[in-house]
Amino acid sequence: MRRDVDNRPDPDYRSKLAKAAEVARGWDGPVVVVSHVDPDGDALGSCLALRRALVDLGKSVTVALTPPSYLEFLAEPGELVPSLSQLPAGTLLFVLDVADKQRVAGAPVDGAAYTVNIDHHGTNDRFGDIAVVQPDKAATAMLIKELIDELGVAWSPRIATPCLAGIITDTGNFRFANTNREVLETAGELIDRGVAYVDLTDRLQWRHPAYFPMLGKVMSTVHYELGGRLVIAHFTAAMRAEAQAADDDSDDFVGVIRYAEGAKVAALLKEREGHIKVSVRTRVPVSAQNICVELGGGGHVAAAGANVNGSLHEVEERLVAATARELTRVEQANETP
Repeated sequence: MRRDVDNRPDPDYRSKLAKAAEVARGWDGPVVVVSHVDPDGDALGSCLALRRALVDLGKSVTVALTPPSYLEFLAEPGELVPSLSQLPAGTLLFVLDVADKQRVAGAPVDGAAYTVNIDHHGTNDRFGDIAVVQPDKAATAMLIKELIDELGVAWSPRIATPCLAGIITDTGNFRFANTNREVLETAGELIDRGVAYVDLTDRLQWRHPAYFPMLGKVMSTVHYELGGRLVIAHFTAAMRAEAQAADDDSDDFVGVIRYAEGAKVAALLKEREGHIKVSVRTRVPVSAQNICVELGGGGHVAAAGANVNGSLHEVEERLVAATARELTRVEQANETP
């Protein structure tokens, strides 16, 4: 099913953040913070930064999220619970970095007394009592930084570190096309709040020893389509079993192949139970979002994904066809006088 996409900036987002801060400051009941399935650094960093800021305001806050192993170091003991089967009565629910309502993980959305949806995906459903969706932001953590400023909480290294981690991971260590002056200035402000930047960036790159043989197996599948403009790699269930490793670090792999010379689009096809997870990265002006929306997914212009039913071969055929149409669109747009 094709998703609706709205990448337009919201000129009113700052007033919505101010309203969300007002609601949070005055909330007497429980607060629950959740994000999306397969949480990444932006999801975890945003949730932790907001939790710590709200706790400093005296709020009772639960973050329901299970991070990948390489990001676990960001959380302190007892800060996370895997999931909630239901929300406590009178819950203020924050849903962070979720591209559409169906991808919310950790707790049910229904049943909250009040819901605040904060995100930077153009495919966001704009659900909730307050929906702060700003697709031109490089990371949801950028919006969380502004929300914490609105809350009036004193910044500390404990709050600033996960917030910066979210920005670093969603900008590919400041290498992706979403890196701009605002990103770098915000990162500088957070470093000034006491983040041990060198230690953080080093720690974010640590991987389990099983990651490296797994990477080798995946790289052995690399092949090219559409005259070298599309580079694809496979990560099969058999590879994962042979490497005796979890796959929670494997989203890195598409970031490796995206640097293939001449490629405009890079894609990792990962076998999951019942479907194929497709991760796509593109170079401007090609849109990963357009490709993945056609496959039933969503995301950003430069980075997007989809869960697609079918075999690896079937899903790859659909991916190649969608990519060919996107490349044709770009070529035709460039030919327009």
